[in-house]
Amino acid sequence: MIHKAKKSLGQNFLKSVPALNKIVETGEISSTDTILEIGPGKGALTEKLLEKAGRVIAIEKDYELFELLKIKFKKEIETRTLILVCEDILNFDVQQNISGQNYKIIANIPYNITGAILKKFLTEKNQPERMILMVQNEVAKRIVAQDGKESILSISVKAYGNPKIIMKVPARYFSPEPNVDSAVIAIKNISRKIFIENNIDEDNFWKIIRAGFAHKRKKLSSNLKKIDPLLISPLAGEENIPMTRGVRGVIDLGNKRAEELTLIEWINLAKAITPPGLPLSREEKIQ
Repeated sequence: MIHKAKKSLGQNFLKSVPALNKIVETGEISSTDTILEIGPGKGALTEKLLEKAGRVIAIEKDYELFELLKIKFKKEIETRTLILVCEDILNFDVQQNISGQNYKIIANIPYNITGAILKKFLTEKNQPERMILMVQNEVAKRIVAQDGKESILSISVKAYGNPKIIMKVPARYFSPEPNVDSAVIAIKNISRKIFIENNIDEDNFWKIIRAGFAHKRKKLSSNLKKIDPLLISPLAGEENIPMTRGVRGVIDLGNKRAEELTLIEWINLAKAITPPGLPLSREEKIQ
């Protein structure tokens, strides 16, 4: 069966064996592991995952590819080492399908939903223990803040795990060839540990983050006025000022912008602020 890649589904099939091997190697897969693969495509990565993992759950939205994979992996499907699902990954119910189980996500994902995939799985009740993803090279650099400037994306990922760029993958290693280079990124040690250990409400933390990055060119103190006008502005650039409501420590933001604060500084800021108002909806957390 000949399958023509669908641009609408962000289909670019990885054909580099060294890159495929590096993805699998980075996953540190054992025979007891459950691997969730997003967008298996023609099954090149799936094949290698099946050699190492105890079970692979592959979610493919494209019905034509789903049917192709059913034929290619007929034996593995019959023995239940491969669970093949025809579904949009953003609608996949983790609690129903992987409830209470440890799992890893290893995938060459559709680039047009990278942010949505990170948001869905990093904030899941049952988070993966690690994610090994092929993403656009520029996105990978933003996630690790390679230029030293943080963003909502980089803070969102770092708050839950430890991201690292593993390798750059040139566009020529894909079919069809995309317009951009790619990179393999690993996000390890995924958990909510940072919120638990610092006694921070997760919803309030994202409320502060979103407010801080609302206007990138403005000073952070100005952006945070939307949380409480009396809370931040009197403290910015000053020391030992009596605490106003909701503050448990002196906040000295000076002239800093949101992109200049490290994750630890955001954590300390969140520990000092208790934003008023209703809890955030799920959609407001990671963007």
